[in-house]
Amino acid sequence: MIREIGIMAAACLAAGFGQGADTRVGVIGLDTSHTIEFTKMLNVEKGDPAFEGFKVTAAYTYGSLDIPSSTNRYPAYTKQMREMGVEIVGSLAELLKQTDVILLETNDGRRHLEQALEVFKAGKRVFIDKPMAASLADVLAIFEAAEKSGVPVFSASSLRYPKKVQAARAGEFGRVIGADAYSPCKLEPTHPDLFWYGIHGVEPLFTVMGTGCESVVRVSRDEVDLVVGAWKDGRVGTLRGLRGKLAPYGCEIFAEKGGRMALGGYEGYKPLLIEVMKFFKTGVAPVPPEETIEMFAFMEAAHESKRLGGVPVKIADVLAKARAEAAQKGSK
Repeated sequence: MIREIGIMAAACLAAGFGQGADTRVGVIGLDTSHTIEFTKMLNVEKGDPAFEGFKVTAAYTYGSLDIPSSTNRYPAYTKQMREMGVEIVGSLAELLKQTDVILLETNDGRRHLEQALEVFKAGKRVFIDKPMAASLADVLAIFEAAEKSGVPVFSASSLRYPKKVQAARAGEFGRVIGADAYSPCKLEPTHPDLFWYGIHGVEPLFTVMGTGCESVVRVSRDEVDLVVGAWKDGRVGTLRGLRGKLAPYGCEIFAEKGGRMALGGYEGYKPLLIEVMKFFKTGVAPVPPEETIEMFAFMEAAHESKRLGGVPVKIADVLAKARAEAAQKGSK
């Protein structure tokens, strides 16, 4: 369904993004700590060659509109951005005129489709922070719109990029036979349960297991969710979403070389931002769209399994339903 946009990649290189004069980075959404941390690394903590040639020059505040845990951050984050030399603009249209590439940081995934469509119309390459959207249908619609526009896009959590997680993906431990990922799993009523924060556990699970999940079953309790995915090649991967006092990040695998091993957890935002800057330079997404789509199908299937009382739900079924919904969105 989704193809690599090689022509756009070549155009990005020809345009010289990240080379010579600073590439102007625009930020949408001042309601997440990611905005502040990314801007610090690009504008203040200079010196890393990976960030050379990029600078956050403008930001548009909104962002979430009705999630208090997000909207109450606007005053402080706006002040911090100005202190780092970032101009706060009054509209998304103004931001797109003044910048070259976009960090879509809005914390509310419900707004990502409408905001991404404006970015695609402007022809700006865009990284969409987690969650890519608040529904599988919106994820599909975003990728479809990106392809039609010829504008590269990708989304990822920082939990995709711990060193050992990437080593496992690269095959350094041989074939990954199974994996158990875990992360905090705070809930937000406006989003399907895992989309808001459980994505941080789903990301490393799919990084090491790859695509091919066929069905999902979920056990849900007040302080924990346990989601079991069955892959078509016989492997099994699990996600444990935690809401109690003990809520660490991590991933363990069972591999041909080394047996059972822990891959570690959160290692900061820098590894992710390095990948984002590479993407801005080349236009080539480091995460295949099909993998991101299957991750969200996994979470949507888990949501449906909970609704149905813990029965297995097929990935193909939730994808078929979401594709119909996405087609309706595209026809409007």
